[in-house]
Amino acid sequence: MEYLAITLSALLTTLFVVFVIVVFGFLLGGIKIKGISLGTAGVLLVAIVTGVIFYLCGNESGDTSWEIGSKTIVFWDSSVSNVFKLISNIGTAMFVTAVGLIAGPKFFRSFNKSMMAYVAMGVVVVLTGVAITVLISALDPNMNIAMGTGLLSGSLTSTPAFSAAKESAGALAGDVTAGYGIGYLYGVLGVVLFVQIMPKLLKVDIAKERESFVAANTIQIPDDGKKRVEIDEFGFFPFFLTIVLGFLIGCIKVPIGGGNYFSFGSSGGTLIAGLIVGHFGKVGPISLKVSKQTLNFFRELGLVLFLVGAGVPGGVKFVSAFNWIYIVYGIIMATVPMVLGFVLGKFVFKLSIFNNLGSITGGMTSTPALGSLIAVAGTDDVSSAYAATYPFALVLIVISCNLLVLLPF
Repeated sequence: MEYLAITLSALLTTLFVVFVIVVFGFLLGGIKIKGISLGTAGVLLVAIVTGVIFYLCGNESGDTSWEIGSKTIVFWDSSVSNVFKLISNIGTAMFVTAVGLIAGPKFFRSFNKSMMAYVAMGVVVVLTGVAITVLISALDPNMNIAMGTGLLSGSLTSTPAFSAAKESAGALAGDVTAGYGIGYLYGVLGVVLFVQIMPKLLKVDIAKERESFVAANTIQIPDDGKKRVEIDEFGFFPFFLTIVLGFLIGCIKVPIGGGNYFSFGSSGGTLIAGLIVGHFGKVGPISLKVSKQTLNFFRELGLVLFLVGAGVPGGVKFVSAFNWIYIVYGIIMATVPMVLGFVLGKFVFKLSIFNNLGSITGGMTSTPALGSLIAVAGTDDVSSAYAATYPFALVLIVISCNLLVLLPF
């Protein structure tokens, strides 16, 4: 028994669990049904199931530990939760920074009439979700606005909005947390499946659409012509410098009244920093360019770490406040804005399928969905529509959730 305890204690560490989740997540994500697969989002699903298992094996305080012989093996407590939060934050920073650096060289050079379409798409997606939240919270006497706001922030997969709402909710912060955990599952998987299903429903010729999309998004980037100093051959220096700048931008707080503040947080800050650094590509004699291979590596690794770090705590929160009607509400809050935004992009703004879906992922502030869309489209250029929509949607959803919890119902 003692040998078993020592062996399990050595194996079942948080780090071991993380890699097990990734392995089984990729196995699950690789399964295709009629050409549709979860892809990297399979990691999220396995992570959420792991969180559910941790919760179900726990005690009344929510901690999960097993006594085997003289050894205590801890699966879940506040310290483990903090580890997964750190993993999630690192993953988000890496993924969003890579997206910003990839889109940066073309982003500011491609401002045109489509930019207003992207702004409008972000506004429509977020405000539709807000309107549905207010309506449901007002009509259902068993659900308060704090739970509704949590569901909305989870459905739009917005951690900054969740944090802002929780801070403003006061005594009802627990309801915001529970709603976020419930809404988050479909908020991620729903958008991931949406960007795969819509091209199939519309019978889009992906290869032909990609060819015309790439041609339309071809932008001449000026050649610097000067030889710059490269600090390291892999581009790690400029990449991590961009993350540092992003965190500094994310720390800036702008007052929005009532003692509340808005900030872009680490995700919004790193995206903005990535776009700026990617655009200029240098500072003085020093090159800040990062190779495409390095950016692709950090983007995919960051996405995986984000899904693991967010999925396990999300599973714990999901089962702790499980309620079928709340799940239905979360599905409505995520699906209706997506569909309405897509219709607007297709019939009003006449966006191409890839720009339309890219803007939807930005409006839903969905990191995993962008990764899935890149895989479907076969080109990184779809990141531009995401990057154009994301900041406006993020600002609006954070401010909205900050104010929603103050409503008197």
